[in-house]
Order: sequence, then structure tokens, then C-alpha cells
Amino acid sequence: MKILAMDSSSQALAVALLDEGRLVAELTLNIKKNHSISLMPAVDFLVASVGWMPADLDRIVVAQGPGSYTGLRVAVATAKTLAYALQIDLVGVSSLYALASACPATGLVVPLMDARRNHVYAGFYKEGQAQAPDAHMAFPEVLEKVASTQQVTFVGEVAAFRSQIEEALPQAEICECLPSAFEIGRLGQHLPAVPVHAFVPHYLKRVEAEEKWLKQNEAGSEADYIKRV
Repeated sequence: MKILAMDSSSQALAVALLDEGRLVAELTLNIKKNHSISLMPAVDFLVASVGWMPADLDRIVVAQGPGSYTGLRVAVATAKTLAYALQIDLVGVSSLYALASACPATGLVVPLMDARRNHVYAGFYKEGQAQAPDAHMAFPEVLEKVASTQQVTFVGEVAAFRSQIEEALPQAEICECLPSAFEIGRLGQHLPAVPVHAFVPHYLKRVEAEEKWLKQNEAGSEADYIKRV
């Protein structure tokens, strides 16, 4: 099975090609650049570099979130368009699960993505299994949640939270790492394909404009809202 995997849910842009679970090519850019401009050229470059044609692809695996609203929309829209045009499988993988898998450790692994204002998108994984749903939460809540855990490793976008971790949990391990498109592809190679038209990002948090509107209008129910993709 030939797989195209991609992730643009954070500052980093990652694209990889896999063949029967083996990494064939991978590209990661960790710069502040518009992913909507860089993603397709990166895909074209990798596919051409290994001598594949678009028709050779069997499956597309994309980081489904959480993460940057704009970044998620770029990768998901691209993945859906390619999967529909090529009539191939589409699979989504948690951005946090992929981070946890890229930096394996003993005990509890807590992948983090910076959500600004001392908030994070956080996951809680042990031996490859989610111990709690991925969530958007204040970072002190994360520390409190794992305070009694003997072995814990924070991975991913941890630089902004290092001092808080070291103060609250001096025994914790810290592993700063970038998203891995190879891990996304590996994790998604055996998952069931999903309907292309129904596939949406997992934001875990409303956009700021929507939160302000809800607060101003004191909406008590989401029943009347239309979900925009």
C-alpha cells in the first residue's frame, strides 16, 4: 500500500510517502510560512522525487487535529480533494497521538500543542493507548491531572512550558519534538477509511470570534448552529 501522509496542524509542515509501512521519503519544514502555499509543492516534490505518479497512491492519511485552525483546514481540504479526485482511501489521525508515537517513552506520555495564553491541546497516552480524550485545557490543569503519576513524559511543543513542568514535576521527562508525517502514515495505514464528504477537522475549541459571539448573545444551546467546514 502506497500512502501519502501530511500534517499542517502546527507551525511545522510535514509530508511523507510510505510503501507497505516503510518510509520512502519525508519532508519537514519548521518555519513560519503559509502552509496553503507550501503543502502541494511539497507533495509534488516528494512524489516526483521517488518516481511515483498520483495514480500510484492507495491512501491518504492526514493529521485531523487538534491544532491551528488555518493549518488544519489546509491539510484536511487538500487531503479530501486528493482522495476524492483519485478515488482512494482517506484516514484521519489525531495530531496528539502522532506526537506521542513519535517520542515513545515508559509510563504516561503527554503530547502538547501550544494553544496560546498558557493553554494547550493535550493528550494522555500509555503504551499507545489513550487514557483520556484529547482536550483543550489550561496548562495548570494538565499538571494537576498528572501530579500523582510516577513516570510521565511531556512531548511535542513543550518549550514554552518547560519551566512550569520542572517546577511542578521535577521527575518528569521532557522531549521537544516536531510532528512526524511518517508516524501519521504508519498509524493510519490499517485504520478503516472514512467517507470523504463527512470528514472534518477535530478543532476541540471554538474560534475566538465564535466564543465572543456566544458570550455576547448568551447562547445556551448549540442546536441552532451550523457547522462550517
